Amino acid sequence: MKRKIAEDLLKIRAVFLRPEEPFVWASGIRAPIYCDNRLTLSDAAVRLDVENALAQLIREHYPSCESVMGTSTAGIAHAAIVATILDLPMGYVRASAKDHGRNNQIEGRCEPGTKVVVVEDLISTAGSAVDVCEALRAAGAEVLGIVSIFTYGMKKADERLSAHHVQNVSASDYDTLLSVAAEKAYIRPEQIPALLAFRDRPEDESWISAL
Repeated sequence: MKRKIAEDLLKIRAVFLRPEEPFVWASGIRAPIYCDNRLTLSDAAVRLDVENALAQLIREHYPSCESVMGTSTAGIAHAAIVATILDLPMGYVRASAKDHGRNNQIEGRCEPGTKVVVVEDLISTAGSAVDVCEALRAAGAEVLGIVSIFTYGMKKADERLSAHHVQNVSASDYDTLLSVAAEKAYIRPEQIPALLAFRDRPEDESWISAL
């Protein structure tokens, strides 16, 4: 599964690897990779691969799931499709409550005690995903965990998830992506150690000179 999803992401350029000309993330960090997993929705074959993978992860890791909740906005469409595959209720969680109407943060039915799985497109530092889990818990839901399309596998994310007692399982990850990218000549195999160094220490730009 991880290799197939990595191949899909590279094929449709939902993931860009550009080590010689790093991207600048919103945090200011220079990075050799940029992910736009929204593009998976625009390719019917890849979309099917992704949604089936997420559904399978829920079946395997969270078999007692009773409802699927997407993160706003990137996880909403994926949650809707996965919920359809699994024949489960679906909703989504806003970053903050609305300032009008019913002032909802959670859209869709979420009864206390409901066993939910959060659907996220990308795990970087896991901040937004953890916030969604905490909002659901505050509403009385039992959060079984997260499924995501892709994770960088950063230490900060692992620490944050652990601190909040949240499990994440991803359809693919950075290490797998690099392996596939090297095989298919998106990058050179000798670049992998430097690119892994970025994953381990994203704020340390020494990986750039090591390319």
